[in-house]
Amino acid sequence: MNETSAALPSTAPDADRMIPDEASERLREEFGSMVDAATVERILDSSFAHFDAIGLDHERLAGVAERFARERLTALAHAEGRAIRTGPTVLFVCTLNAGRSQMALGFFKRLAGDRASAWSCGSAPGVAVNPLVVAAMAERGVDIADEFPKPWADELMRAADVVIDMGCGDSNPIIAGHRFEQWPLPDPAGEGIEEIRGIRDAIELRVRRLVANLGLAA
Repeated sequence: MNETSAALPSTAPDADRMIPDEASERLREEFGSMVDAATVERILDSSFAHFDAIGLDHERLAGVAERFARERLTALAHAEGRAIRTGPTVLFVCTLNAGRSQMALGFFKRLAGDRASAWSCGSAPGVAVNPLVVAAMAERGVDIADEFPKPWADELMRAADVVIDMGCGDSNPIIAGHRFEQWPLPDPAGEGIEEIRGIRDAIELRVRRLVANLGLAA
């Protein structure tokens, strides 16, 4: 494994697809007591630039960028002790952030509730969550239809108490002082629904163990 930093673009978004002022205003109001306005703008700009660069459709672009920026700002506030934390923070990482890590996050949120925080991201995130993964999770009563693949971000890494590698391999970052686990599970990309159900069930078992080990079981 190699130590790495977040793979977020440093360039500004396309001038023809600018960030709505309302998004910036909402985030500044929400996080103004925890981070300065320049940090809010920087994180929102780089979040927008990432999703713009991968060609996310214009109807979803602004909303997804704002949601990802909010996750990063929340994580930054946690990492720097500027926000009240409820329990541990877990980060699930895989390659596309379109299957395994999204399923793990969905199960973790369902099982841990508000007793912990959790995020997911990918080393080479895709454009959308695998629809068969969404369908398989719906069979378990877990709705991840509104989720979207996200890139690694330094804020998420710094905030994490536990990092679960679900298939990043050599590109996974080493985070000193954090609990790190590897869950070797097959990638659901290109698989049929039956194979994905098997992967889903294996992930659910691992997440249940993790929740129990962290003392988060209801």
